Amino acid sequence: MVKQQNYLDRNEFNFEPSQKVVEAIRNFNPKDLCFYTRIYDQGKKSVISVRLSEIYNVPEEQVLLGYGGEDILKNAVHYYLMKGENKTILIPQFSWWYYNKVASECRGTFEMYPLHEQADTFSYDVEEVIEYTNRIHPRMLLLASPNNPTGNSLTSKEIGRIMEHIPNDTMVLIDEAYASFITSDTDYIAPLVNKYDNLIISRTLSKFYGLPGLRCGFGFIGKGHEHFVSYINKYLGYNRFSEAVALAALESDDHYRKVADDMEWGRQLYKKELGALPGFKVYKSVANFILIKYPVEIKDRLLEALTEKNYKIKFMTDKGLESCLRITLGRKEQTQTVCDTILEVVHHSK
Repeated sequence: MVKQQNYLDRNEFNFEPSQKVVEAIRNFNPKDLCFYTRIYDQGKKSVISVRLSEIYNVPEEQVLLGYGGEDILKNAVHYYLMKGENKTILIPQFSWWYYNKVASECRGTFEMYPLHEQADTFSYDVEEVIEYTNRIHPRMLLLASPNNPTGNSLTSKEIGRIMEHIPNDTMVLIDEAYASFITSDTDYIAPLVNKYDNLIISRTLSKFYGLPGLRCGFGFIGKGHEHFVSYINKYLGYNRFSEAVALAALESDDHYRKVADDMEWGRQLYKKELGALPGFKVYKSVANFILIKYPVEIKDRLLEALTEKNYKIKFMTDKGLESCLRITLGRKEQTQTVCDTILEVVHHSK
């Protein structure tokens, strides 16, 4: 019998979907796939954009939908970097490698601004981000909150300060794929997109709602970008099965909040068990993963021990993070197994 793999390396969802999601899948009428949705006759994109408009209090015409958050990111970067001569995007120093790739696809160039390690966290220096943006004057500024792989985020006040002090022809895209694991507050989104025309906030159902296989991303954009909204929009509507499941997920916050509580248990376990060990540092995280600095001399033994137990975690290779692990926060028994395995390897290495 083949043992089940435990994938804790790509920040996927190791829990159960909500009962509402299960019922939406079970009760979906396949005949609905034989017809386009008729909501575009009302001038709307989707039943999802209508519901998101209600939840986030943002006009439906400023709601973006995509084939996952990746699709919104790719479309935005391609669209704005292809307009005009300025093809520069400014991205965080430690961030998702895909940001660079998307820029290169449309022959754009990227520059980086620093993230700073402070005690047990990484952080943006807001004034430094402002200085970099004004000096480089990129077509786009990308902020990730929470940031992958460092797990730190920006407050709404910090976002507002950045927006207030950078050129208004620099489009700002905030990747919030990993939002909602610590706080359910979303009230800041509507005031920001209503005030700043050059702002896009991108989210997804892949992380907090645990549905990466559904490929359903969403976002919000400031006013005056009708051409981009038309560019990214699907005239004949969206996948009706995905719409039904997405609606169910959006109505299941209580279920996913309990999952987030289990993840918080995992954060505290890693901090308690590994935080005081020589050569280790457990960084604060507000995402569904945690970054841990470890003694790299145990890498091979740790990899072997985890492989024997059918576990995969991320051994970082990014410059400056080579001595770090990124571990997806999974179910309690998974977190316990990874933590115990690390402790076993450390003990036998003495």
